[in-house]
This record gives sequence, C-alpha cells and structure tokens, in this order.
Amino acid sequence: MSNDKRSPRDRLLDTASGLFYSEGIHSVGVDRIVRDAGVTLATFYRHFPAKEALVEAYLRATDQRLRGNVQNALTDRDPRQALEALLDLIGQRTNAPGFRGCQFINAAAEYPDTAHPVHIAVDDHRAWFRKVVTQIAREIGHPDPDEAAEFLVLLHDGALVAAELDDPKAVRTAVKNAALRLLDPGAVTSPHSA
Repeated sequence: MSNDKRSPRDRLLDTASGLFYSEGIHSVGVDRIVRDAGVTLATFYRHFPAKEALVEAYLRATDQRLRGNVQNALTDRDPRQALEALLDLIGQRTNAPGFRGCQFINAAAEYPDTAHPVHIAVDDHRAWFRKVVTQIAREIGHPDPDEAAEFLVLLHDGALVAAELDDPKAVRTAVKNAALRLLDPGAVTSPHSA
C-alpha cells in the first residue's frame, strides 16, 4: 500500500503531467499512467472518462500554475519591471533542468484539430498570455500594443522552442534583449501612425 497522501485524482494528474511532458502525450498509455500512479483502471475512469479528459486537465492545471507564476512576477511592479520580471520567468523556465519545450506547443502538435478540447485548452492559454503582454505593452506606452503583443508572443514561442534546440542561456539573453528593444517607446514607431 502506498503512503502517498494525495487523492487518486491528484496522483493520476501528477503522474500523467510528468509522463506527458517528458515522453509525449500520445506515447504514454492509460495503463502506464494507472500503474505509475498506483491506482486501478476503474479509479482512472471514475475521475477521467477518457485519456483526452486527463490531457485537458493536465493542460488546464499547467495553465493555472503558469498564471499564478506570472501574477506573482508582475505584482507591485511598474510596467518596465513587469516586462523584465516576465522575461526572467520565461528565461527561468527555459533554463530549468528537464526542460522539454512548452507543454502547450507540444500538445498542439499532437492535437492539431482546432475544435478538439485539448487544442481549445491550448488556445485559451495562448489568448490569456497575449492579453497579459498586450497590457504590459500598453502600460509601457508602446504606440501599437496589439502589434507589440504579437511580436512578444512570437518571441515567447521562439524561446520555448529554441531553448530546447540551442543554448538556452543564449536564447534567454537574445529574447530578453529583443523584447526590451521592442518595447522601448523611444525606439519604436508604429507603422499605423505613418
């Protein structure tokens, strides 16, 4: 008998989260998750009607954790400090041991159907992030916050992919420098103002 005090649902979610991130979603079967979580198959289906429901729960839990991290990083900071804190958070994530890219980008690659609940969870996360960076750009005073946000999302996505393929420290520095230059209101003019 396991001494694990977590609920069976939490054990399933924690186990699946680790496996999905390290090995890929489609490569990990329900039997493996059940075995590694130390629960029965019946317990799995009592909490998750299908594997895709567990995948969606994994992404929603990841989203909530990241939102909390971002909220903590941005609290009580002026806009420029908030931007730097957000960039530092991205850099910490991409330089963490065991980093294997972005959970949402990885999931979108495995679930390309935009109507699938897993892909919708990915889209929800990305819409939230875009809203956060749009607000930061607006508060900094960028002449076109929506356009700046599009560039920041691209920088973010690029960092999460490149850090897995290249030197994550160099990627961290390049992304931070690019984002800070982008949002320097004195150095940026909006193409829409011409």
